Amino acid sequence: MEEIIDLRSDTVTRPSAAMRRAMVEAEVGDDVYAEDPTVNRLERLAAELSGMEAALFVSSGTQGNLLALLSHCGRGDEYIAGQTAHCYRWEGGGGAVFGGIQPQPLEFEPDGTLDPDRIEAAIKPDDCHYARTRLVCLENTQAGKVLPLGYFPRLRALADRHRLRLHLDGARLFNAAVKLGVPVDAITCHLDTVNICLSKGLGAPVGSVLCGDREVIAAARRWRKVAGGGMRQAGILAAAGIFALERNVARLVDDHAHARLLAEGLAGIDELEVDPAEVQTNMLFVTVAKGDPAELERHLQGQGIIIRAGRTLRLVTHLDVTEQGIGRAVREFKAFFRR
Repeated sequence: MEEIIDLRSDTVTRPSAAMRRAMVEAEVGDDVYAEDPTVNRLERLAAELSGMEAALFVSSGTQGNLLALLSHCGRGDEYIAGQTAHCYRWEGGGGAVFGGIQPQPLEFEPDGTLDPDRIEAAIKPDDCHYARTRLVCLENTQAGKVLPLGYFPRLRALADRHRLRLHLDGARLFNAAVKLGVPVDAITCHLDTVNICLSKGLGAPVGSVLCGDREVIAAARRWRKVAGGGMRQAGILAAAGIFALERNVARLVDDHAHARLLAEGLAGIDELEVDPAEVQTNMLFVTVAKGDPAELERHLQGQGIIIRAGRTLRLVTHLDVTEQGIGRAVREFKAFFRR
């Protein structure tokens, strides 16, 4: 039987046999008492890679972003984020629900950045009629787009001018670093906190790491407990994160190459619209100009290829998708539109 090709997201990856062995053999302790040696090792590794003082292992990227909001902002404060940013659009309004923190969404620019001039215009004056602007949240990658390196010093200068903090939702930060050909700390050196997801392109089954200075991570650790995120013998999960950071970063170039290959193959289908030149990392967006997307989804599923139907398809490559799988997917897209 042919392998299932799941292009919905890079969250669907399965731990390899070697990663599973690392999990089984992990030394563990009670992490709520900071006594799990594998969790502690993961946190030291993430802090070192990001150039930050400290780090905190959390259950998910959503939890990491929430803890950053709660640690940087108080009730009646405000954070600025992109209109379609994950921390604003896709995380259940957690900052408002748990912290009384008001979001101020702005439209993303075509390159995935937030315009510094628009950010500056959105910062509230020191007046009791307004929420207090405290934080700017960025996202890298943003819909697969890599934020330019030169963008970060400009944002840092703006934040310092207005006494704001900078948080980065780095769900696919290592994809960005690999694309730019720089170490991760070349990006994170301009930030106050960064949330690094281990369970997307890096291939771990669970978890993210929130990195920052010791003071903000201490606050985040307390909020993690309040939010029910204290974990006990979590080294079993942390071991997968260590494996991912040590062994699954360099191979991200393969995912990027596969995404470009998929875009090039689909660009040859008249009923689809996709520009391979716009593919920067492991994500591409395809417009179904003709035909029923739901029927396309059903056809592909019958051939062991999983997508999420819509007029615009988001297709994501990852470590469980091979070059041969990309070729098979392109053939089945073509077969559907030949019917």
